[in-house]
Amino acid sequence: MGEPPATEPVRPDRPDQPDRPDRPDQLKRQDRPEREEREPAGDAVIVTRGLTKRYRGGQLAVDGLDLTVPAGSVFGFLGPNGSGKTTTIRMLMGLIEPTSGTAHVLGRPMPHAARAVLPRVGALIEGPALYGFLSGRDNLLRYDAADPAADPRTRRVRVAAALDRVGLTAAAGKKAKAYSLGMKQRLGLAAALLRPRRLLVLDEPTNGLDPQGMREIRTLVRELASDGTTVFLSSHLLDEIEQVCTHAAVMARGRLIRQGAVADLAAGTRGRLVVTTPDPQEAARVLKERGVGDVVVAEDRVTGEPPDGEIADLNRALVAEGVRVRGFGRERPSLEDAFVALTGEGFDVAG
Repeated sequence: MGEPPATEPVRPDRPDQPDRPDRPDQLKRQDRPEREEREPAGDAVIVTRGLTKRYRGGQLAVDGLDLTVPAGSVFGFLGPNGSGKTTTIRMLMGLIEPTSGTAHVLGRPMPHAARAVLPRVGALIEGPALYGFLSGRDNLLRYDAADPAADPRTRRVRVAAALDRVGLTAAAGKKAKAYSLGMKQRLGLAAALLRPRRLLVLDEPTNGLDPQGMREIRTLVRELASDGTTVFLSSHLLDEIEQVCTHAAVMARGRLIRQGAVADLAAGTRGRLVVTTPDPQEAARVLKERGVGDVVVAEDRVTGEPPDGEIADLNRALVAEGVRVRGFGRERPSLEDAFVALTGEGFDVAG
């Protein structure tokens, strides 16, 4: 089941949405959180504890999330569609209230400190909200004009730089309604980059992009991270997370399964056994007899899930049975292997 739609349009650069207070006394309290509300986050830019969201009707979208995002990381928020990723991001950005638990962004409680936090955060959530009758350039000018912290004297220069950075300079004068989905994604990312940000939150940023566009976005994310920006990137694409992220969290059915460095997540999973031989059918028979599961034969290559124990014993068994072994070892485990091992399900499950 998918997540319920947002009730308000998402504007990456609008720190005054959606928690704008109605009275000056509310504004005063919101901009001046009590000392005890602060989270001693250390070098973490996002910290959640027991974060939970239950929608009307009883749907539990996020269940007791304890998340820690290190400063300076490219953090992949990984899970199938419907696993709770976007709901979590909405709570982190103050777009919806959690049912229970806490969320701190840049050391401040959300959504109470939204007006203080969001000017330092760039976000692209569920696609950008654009004015179709305006050009791409004019959309960005309007976004920037709505930001009270933006310097109007440098507005056009910064807009031009943001368009160039996402590869939209040539289409800057084109009306947004004529943009492809991929171009709209780029424009939304440009809006998030109009000013330097401590944190960049991207929800499925490569949605609608062709392979070349996906590579360009990955390169841009790496550049931003090298400049000191922490990037929080949600995706259901395992390959995307593995290529660009330093850390990741795995979500399934609204619950956090595991988090940590990407290399550590994959390293905790056993890779498949791989045997290269001119006798693949005989090798498959021997391996099955000795407990190897999910044996697959492809030309001169036999793979399978090895049983517990020393895999060198399998090599000796093959040789003893007269199988000519030309290659023997384990594949390097991938993030996909880790996900399947952690959740017990494939990655095309809607959660």
